Amino acid sequence: MIADLLECGVVADRPRAKFPWLLVGASVLLAALLLYVLFVGYLPAKRRVAGLERELRDLYAREAELQTRLAQQDQRHALRERQLGALSAERDALVTRLESLERELGALRGRRR
Repeated sequence: MIADLLECGVVADRPRAKFPWLLVGASVLLAALLLYVLFVGYLPAKRRVAGLERELRDLYAREAELQTRLAQQDQRHALRERQLGALSAERDALVTRLESLERELGALRGRRR
């Protein structure tokens, strides 16, 4: 029955659907843009970020090392300051003792004459 209708021309031939080339072109352009962003933009940026993170970790390690060295130098400086203070006090005590002994010696020499 359908074959008879087709032969008679009752069922009109459907017009051929046009292929949406604009949509295909836009899809290809979108895919190309995505690949460009992914491979030309994103992956190098990701590598650069990883390199910067590595450099930052190295800088933090270097800073920690320098902080340690600075703390050690501060400790040595404080020790030297305490030693210098102790030596100054000892020197002052020796000078006082020497002056006392010189006075005693002078008094003894004064008696002998």
